[in-house]
Amino acid sequence: MLPDSAQLPGRNLIQPPPNQFTHEVRAEQPYYYDGPHQDAPPEGTFRAGTKVVLLEHDGGPVCRVADGRGLYVATAFDGLRRLR
Repeated sequence: MLPDSAQLPGRNLIQPPPNQFTHEVRAEQPYYYDGPHQDAPPEGTFRAGTKVVLLEHDGGPVCRVADGRGLYVATAFDGLRRLR
């Protein structure tokens, strides 16, 4: 989880935040502001069950989502489950 005191880059915040979601996170998994980099740690983690809206996915292992706080980040597509 991202602490409330963390500074978010403006490009990673959607206002107003989404209120409808397409997927949920299956298990705790990391997210990144600019995508995963080999030597860089994640910016935070999503908890299992976090609802997100899938915004970008080109068929690769990484997608871009936004959560209910408006946090717009890259995370693993395989870690998401489509909501019905």
